Amino acid sequence: MSEHGRSEHSLSEYAQANRANWDDRASAHADRGPHGYQVSHYIDDREAISGVVRFDLPRLGSIEGLRVVHLQCHIGTDTLSLARLGAQVTGLDFSSVSIEEARRLVADTGDDVDFVVSDVYDATEVLTPGSFDLVYTGVGALCWLPRIQPWAAVVADLLAPGGSLFLREGHPILWSMDERLDDDLHLRFPYFERPEPLEWDSDTTYVETQRPITATRTYEWNHSLGEIVTALITAGLRIDLLVEHDSVPWEALPGQMVARPDGEFALAALDGVAPLSYTLRASKPA
Repeated sequence: MSEHGRSEHSLSEYAQANRANWDDRASAHADRGPHGYQVSHYIDDREAISGVVRFDLPRLGSIEGLRVVHLQCHIGTDTLSLARLGAQVTGLDFSSVSIEEARRLVADTGDDVDFVVSDVYDATEVLTPGSFDLVYTGVGALCWLPRIQPWAAVVADLLAPGGSLFLREGHPILWSMDERLDDDLHLRFPYFERPEPLEWDSDTTYVETQRPITATRTYEWNHSLGEIVTALITAGLRIDLLVEHDSVPWEALPGQMVARPDGEFALAALDGVAPLSYTLRASKPA
């Protein structure tokens, strides 16, 4: 891993590397056995919803009958969970393999979900602007985007008047931490958005898989909480809710976290000293 990106890479080359990594992850995550996302659970239990969406429910509220787009949907487990709550859902992801796996999953589960392949910045070219009541995006999405302001503009463009954004994401403080050091918390990586990304090289992913990842190089960007909020306000949205949480739905800091019964992970010895994720809701004026 290099703390400083390499200037000879263009953003399109960063995106190509990340797409290759997510194509590889998708096939590993969609394993029908006990590994990956355990997708067989959604096939065997037609009422099951993901732990991420279950955590979101108290702040998400009823979405019965809403037109929902799930940006950066990966293999669709959260997407079909939203559909099982009564929404009319479209999932979007830049990884064609992710979308293939998502379509295969809902073909087996019988859930009525549409999926499209697109970079999130180009979402309004493949989806009708102003046609969604809710834009939903989940944990681990924004760090793959070089710039937060154009993302916020896309969200605003997709929403119908009166529609809202629901975002739960890893906290930028968490993305600033270096989990490879000792059993204390260390802020090492940029908190604020920078032109050049952090470069990573790893053959593992955040869930157990049967095989290592072969497209190992990835590039990520952090965006401060203030930058995210300001981008949404600049795009014309109103901030309705901002809640910081002391947990995340994966073991983000290995060896320093404890699992909770709801599938979330919290800091062990230092519980509560830092926010690990947050939920944000914003709305488009009617």
